[in-house]
Amino acid sequence: MKTILLIAFMLCTFHGIKAQNNIKMENQADVSAITDALENYYFKGIYEGDEILLGSIFHESALLFGDIKGQPYFKTVDLYLDGVKNRQSPKDSGKPFKGEILKINVVNSIATAEINVKMYEFNYRDFLSFHKINGKWFIVNKMLTDVSQ
Repeated sequence: MKTILLIAFMLCTFHGIKAQNNIKMENQADVSAITDALENYYFKGIYEGDEILLGSIFHESALLFGDIKGQPYFKTVDLYLDGVKNRQSPKDSGKPFKGEILKINVVNSIATAEINVKMYEFNYRDFLSFHKINGKWFIVNKMLTDVSQ
C-alpha cells in the first residue's frame, strides 16, 4: 500500500513539474519580446533622451505614478516624454547609466516588469504594466520610486 501511494505521489509531482515547464515555455516568446522592448526602446530611449523611441512602447493613455525623494509624482505619458525630450540625456551628460531587468511576469495578454534604472543621482525602481495589443506589448502604466536612500 505504501508503495502504491508513493508511486501515485511521484506521478502527480512529476506531472505537475511538466505542466509548470510547459507554462514557462509558452510565455518565453512574450518574455523575450518584453525584454527586447525594455532593452532596445525603454532603456535606450531614456539613456539617449529619444522621446520618439521611448514613446513607441507606451500606450497613448499610459499614466505614471510614484514618488521621487519622498515627493509624490504623477504624469501623463505625454508630459513624461516631453520631460525626457527637454532634459539633458544621461548619454550627453557623460554620467553613468544602468538599466536592469529584475523580473518579468506574463499571464495571457498582460504582464508586469520590475526594473532598476540608475542615472544621475537616482536609483529608480520601476514597476511597469504591459498589455499585448494587436501582437505588440505596450506599457500601460508605470509606477516608480527612488530607492537611493
